[in-house]
Amino acid sequence: SSTMGLRNTLIVMALLLSVSTIPFSGAASLKSHAFFNETGELPCHFPNTQNLSLDELVIFWQDQNKLVLYELFKGQEKPNNVHPKYIGRTSFDQDSWTLRLHNVQIKDTGSYQCFIHHKRSQGLISIHQMSSDLIVLANFSQPEISLIANQTEKSNIINLTCSSMQGYPEPQGMYVNLTTKNSTITYDAVMKKSQNNITELYNVSISVSFPIPPETNVSIICVLQLEPGKIILSLPCNIDAKSPVPSPPVPDHILWIAAVLVTVVIVCGMVFLTLKKRKKQQPGPSNECEIIKVEGKESEQTEKRVELQEPDRSDEVQCDVNISKTASGNKSATDF
Repeated sequence: SSTMGLRNTLIVMALLLSVSTIPFSGAASLKSHAFFNETGELPCHFPNTQNLSLDELVIFWQDQNKLVLYELFKGQEKPNNVHPKYIGRTSFDQDSWTLRLHNVQIKDTGSYQCFIHHKRSQGLISIHQMSSDLIVLANFSQPEISLIANQTEKSNIINLTCSSMQGYPEPQGMYVNLTTKNSTITYDAVMKKSQNNITELYNVSISVSFPIPPETNVSIICVLQLEPGKIILSLPCNIDAKSPVPSPPVPDHILWIAAVLVTVVIVCGMVFLTLKKRKKQQPGPSNECEIIKVEGKESEQTEKRVELQEPDRSDEVQCDVNISKTASGNKSATDF
């Protein structure tokens, strides 16, 4: 049996060497898509017009580096010729003549060929071959917006980052849409990217700063552009319009200080006005002197008037007396 197995292995190795020189048919390669860590299909599309059984056939697939993924020799799987990185990762669907590659990785992207030979007594005869291209994709996570906390309330500037992870291939770009009631504005930014050395998956992000109108509600959406016509949207980040900022309450001790100051100012003002009124009512020293002088002059004049008037009165009295005396004298003289 060991001799038989060695013989079959040599046959397959010779077959692999021979098919490397066989030109493929003119048909274009069939493109097949698979997602990361899922299952990809590598079709062979064998028409089997002769209704041959698997016991009469030798079937195998190889990748673009001529490494064998799977071998079915006369109805029996032969893992000995399979490359170690494909062992345990394949399964053959006999109904559709399709090889399924499980746990697909980004590195599995490439071209694959299937070969079918008819095993006859005179040897192997190639009866069918097909090439297919496997394209491995990885869905990026939904973009996520993160607001950067900083002091921007006075200037109405918002800073944010948008990130998406674990995707392949590299996306075309990333941007932010700011939507208000009446308009939509797009803000572009340089997309930062990093690629994992093992999985080859990409992480991408952008950082954006832009003003927002404070008087209206706004909605911010991050857009990841995978390819033309294919995008992934983030959940909306809604920012409500700012309400008028109330004045901060004045501390109680400041109110007490202000009340005391106002009271002091009022009392001082009242005292000042009272003193001013009193000054107006009481004449000053110069006015008192003038009043004294005026009163002095008036008293002197009064005295002079009295002096002048008194002699006149004495003369009059004297005159009256003299007249009476004269009259009496005359009378006496007459009587005498």
